[in-house]
Amino acid sequence: MALILHIETATTNCSVSLAESGQLLHLKEHASAQYSHAEELHLFIKQMMNEAGKSFEELKAVAVSKGPGSYTGLRIGVSAAKGLCYALDIPLISVSTLESLARQKKSQEGYIIPVLDARRMEVYSAVYTADFEEVRQIKAEVIDEASFSEFLAKEMCHIIGPGAQKCTEVIRHKNAIFHSEALPSASEMISIAHTKWEAGAFEDVAYFEPFYLKEFITTAKRR
Repeated sequence: MALILHIETATTNCSVSLAESGQLLHLKEHASAQYSHAEELHLFIKQMMNEAGKSFEELKAVAVSKGPGSYTGLRIGVSAAKGLCYALDIPLISVSTLESLARQKKSQEGYIIPVLDARRMEVYSAVYTADFEEVRQIKAEVIDEASFSEFLAKEMCHIIGPGAQKCTEVIRHKNAIFHSEALPSASEMISIAHTKWEAGAFEDVAYFEPFYLKEFITTAKRR
């Protein structure tokens, strides 16, 4: 039976979960606007393994949220995942942050549009069916009144994630339902990672990098 550790640090939520054969055993997470991942992640992993009564040697793989999302958050999560894979000589599995976020919304019909906050009025988004089939690829886009109009004109659209608040300010379509309280969590990574485990869809630990989507931009401090 496959024991897999899942790491999600793409947004303000520092989240880890442990699953065996696709079934959740333990979840530990904390959302903080201060992005306390560097202080919490390794502690959370150790605490969770102890509380679940499992040893690191029992792990068969580590799954990590690959982005898009916070540059620093992704670096912390991927670095931790790769370090564990190297040390334990086990495979690395990557999971789309937006796909796992979409899976928080269980809907019988319509579209699910996960959105992550980017700069100003910009979000990272994708579009999925109610069965979580991707029908529009991931991209960065500036939100305006015409955003997602192609899908809103057809069916109900669940716009979910920390970028949904921006959408409420400009999208007024009757088919738009907003879920701005949702954050990516390691709990929704489990089914995706388990499917990839069974298919042997692993990453090259040495060369894997997060999916940033956009380059990291720094600004000089004012003198």
